[in-house]
Amino acid sequence: MKKIKPPVKAYDNQEFLHGHAGRMLRILSEFMEPAERFKDHFVNNTIVFFGSARSLPRAQYSKKKLLPGEKREKGMVIAEANEKCVLLAKKIAQWSNRIEDPAKRFAICTGGGPGMMGAANRGATLGKGKSIGLNISLPFEQHPNPNVTPGLSFEFHYFFIRKFWFLYFAKALIAFPGGFGTFDEIFELLTLIQTRKLNKRVPIVLFGKTFWEEIFNFKALVHYGVISKEDLDLFLVTDSVDEAFAYVTTRISKHYL
Repeated sequence: MKKIKPPVKAYDNQEFLHGHAGRMLRILSEFMEPAERFKDHFVNNTIVFFGSARSLPRAQYSKKKLLPGEKREKGMVIAEANEKCVLLAKKIAQWSNRIEDPAKRFAICTGGGPGMMGAANRGATLGKGKSIGLNISLPFEQHPNPNVTPGLSFEFHYFFIRKFWFLYFAKALIAFPGGFGTFDEIFELLTLIQTRKLNKRVPIVLFGKTFWEEIFNFKALVHYGVISKEDLDLFLVTDSVDEAFAYVTTRISKHYL
């Protein structure tokens, strides 16, 4: 008698799981699997770093072939910020390690890719702190950097679930010079704070004064009446590692420690 092969169980049916009908399960997986890993690694608080995936330290940038329209002197501003990103992340990680209760310490969280994200993860590693990388599958630029703590490197398919995890544990956000992705994350958080959709205090630093003040004329938004003058107090714009460190840690200590 011919032996009949048993049918594939639903949770092993790859055609179903990767098809249209399995989308909700894929979304739930990107919510539930990271939640378990964060729990296993005792992650309760993060300080999020955003910035360009294309940035390089000065020594590497000076040898880089420029993109059409790119100006070397402008790019050097980004390169200098890349190096300061390492220093700031390291300083925050060292500060966090001095918090007596491990459950109240702060992990450095980035998009997990290269450039400014890799710089922040590297700084966290140098400071002997936890380093999280919330990577996402893209056709270019995005690939995991080697400085993320083992077990805390993630690969997302859905942008909106990745954004959820960026903000869920976030107690501060530090944005270094970047492009559309960086702007997207910053303005989404600013909107959530402005509309009081977040029930927590999240200090925001825009690091790289020359860059941010040239790219965005924030005061003009007040002059045109599309934001309030008080909205300019939602963030600090600075070039100083020490000022950014003091701004973030003072507010975190006040509200969370």
